[in-house]
Amino acid sequence: MGRASGDVRCVYVVPGERDGGLGGRLIDAVLNLAHGNGLERVTVHSSDRAVRACARHGFGTPPRLLQADLTP
Repeated sequence: MGRASGDVRCVYVVPGERDGGLGGRLIDAVLNLAHGNGLERVTVHSSDRAVRACARHGFGTPPRLLQADLTP
């Protein structure tokens, strides 16, 4: 009960803005905010297209429910 976690439900980058690093910056911002608020982990419900981007920023498997462990 004492473990704090976060859950990202919906993030979308419009097609014309994709592949320019915006998604990665959004992921980094979420993880920085979570870490700054003392969360231990963050889960994300990812589309197939975003799985690789999430993995590049520390999220692990399974591929549709990914989580980043924020413990030191």
